[in-house]
Amino acid sequence: MSKISIVDLEVFYRVGVPDAERASAQRLLLTVELQSDFTAAAKSDAIADTIDYFAVTQRLLKFGAGREWKLIEKLTVDIAETVLKEFKPSAVSVEVKKFIIPEARYVSVKVEQQRV
Repeated sequence: MSKISIVDLEVFYRVGVPDAERASAQRLLLTVELQSDFTAAAKSDAIADTIDYFAVTQRLLKFGAGREWKLIEKLTVDIAETVLKEFKPSAVSVEVKKFIIPEARYVSVKVEQQRV
């Protein structure tokens, strides 16, 4: 199995438990790893035989439009489920980094899901 990694994609989503924290979008970093068999793509050199990571990033950049979450746990699972459904990797790993605690570099949640 091979993997495409999108590392620290900067997005702005409304997420936080208090209403005030969700009042405006905040900066988050997403790392998404997509597992798939790239044998056909390696032979054909055709984007149709792989996962279009540009399309994935464009989807994620717009993912928060008109939405909000209280927990980054829920946000992370929602992203993983959407990527699995729309882009069909064999498995996906999603990490969301949030910069809310001044004494910490960041807080993150990571989930891994497989397509069934």
